[in-house]
Amino acid sequence: MRKGLLTVLSLLLVLSVFLAGCNKKESNTGYSNGGKGTKVELWTFNELHGKYYESMATMWNEENPDDPISIKVNTYPYEDLHNKLLVALQSGKGAPDISDIEISKFGNFLKGEPQILPLDDVVDPERANIVPSRLAIYAKDGVSYGLPFHVGAGVIYYNKEILDKAGVNPDDIKTWDDYKKAGKVVLEKTGVPMTTLDVSDQWSFWSQVAQLEGKDDFLREDKALNLTDPDIVNVLKYEQDLVKEGIAIPAPGNYHHSEEYYGFMNKGGAASIWMPMWYMGRFTDYMPDLKGKIVIKPAPAWKEGDPRSSGMGGTGTVVTNQSEHPDFAKKFLAYAKLSKEGNIQIWKQLGFDPVRTDVWDLPELNEENKFTEYFGPNIFETLLEVKDEIEGVNIGEKTPDVSNAIKTTVLFRTLVDMEDPAKVLKETEEQLK
Repeated sequence: MRKGLLTVLSLLLVLSVFLAGCNKKESNTGYSNGGKGTKVELWTFNELHGKYYESMATMWNEENPDDPISIKVNTYPYEDLHNKLLVALQSGKGAPDISDIEISKFGNFLKGEPQILPLDDVVDPERANIVPSRLAIYAKDGVSYGLPFHVGAGVIYYNKEILDKAGVNPDDIKTWDDYKKAGKVVLEKTGVPMTTLDVSDQWSFWSQVAQLEGKDDFLREDKALNLTDPDIVNVLKYEQDLVKEGIAIPAPGNYHHSEEYYGFMNKGGAASIWMPMWYMGRFTDYMPDLKGKIVIKPAPAWKEGDPRSSGMGGTGTVVTNQSEHPDFAKKFLAYAKLSKEGNIQIWKQLGFDPVRTDVWDLPELNEENKFTEYFGPNIFETLLEVKDEIEGVNIGEKTPDVSNAIKTTVLFRTLVDMEDPAKVLKETEEQLK
């Protein structure tokens, strides 16, 4: 029976890859630089990532005329990319030299003996400059297998126009208890909820859990399930209480990346939202009417002195064991994602908070761009303020299943159907085991 089930699953996976090959949303740039230089094929699920790699290939060739790169970027839809890459690595053929893997899927590629290459030889020379937790999420047994794009530092975005009407100063909000009290005032004075919560995505819940001081979140440090931890249960109870009291509402469209949500928030629908720094781009691109009204602050702590941020989300970029030029691929990847110039470009081109802390106070990161025009010139002051308070998360083989359970059942049952958080998390952990 088990063998038959595995066969069916394998056929379904192969079929999904075939269909991915017919998907019109795919894009293939062909090899750059006229095919001159070492040829490197790269897969991604994000078109902006692809453009970034192409620009870094151009910079590489300007700096290394005697050792040029010819890069070919293939962009696939999210699910198709991860399925296609997994099949290629399991079958031993068809994989690219380099590939992006989103954090929620990364655990699938660490099972057993990874078919992606260790990257410590390019990480070690830069390790002291990089936020440690952002390397740890793409590691197994202390070995680095993926390079991050950003810190993804959790922050809180306040609509100062709404808070001013309520007489609330965001700088007075130090803890999550303070936040709840301020939310009551905002609701009473303006009739506007203080915030919105994801009910079909993990960012609202995961970021608060990750802020808990210590090394355990949905997985323990040993990568075992940890959903029934009393502190995690209390986080979900806190969110449920916010909804019960009207301080928070489920995000329109169920999550913070829906068209319904963007329209709701753009009209001043809620007074704040906690999300990672990379969410800045959603404001600039989809909520233009809030320009000049949003201020970025550290997230409240669970109690004063506790961490006020956590590293959320991300993409680990890997070199596969099928690369014909693994050393070259590693060098280029390190240049694009770990070098000082690469990190400056990650901010300039993508608006991500770079993983190298030694660039945060450089003049290049304070130059005017669409983000400083929207949020003001002091974006990185907030990041520097929480530099040593960015808690990490534990990523393991169970992460994809945990992530899926939270997105599809846990949050809806507790924040919409108002079931008991302890009961829901216990049942979920038992099912996942």
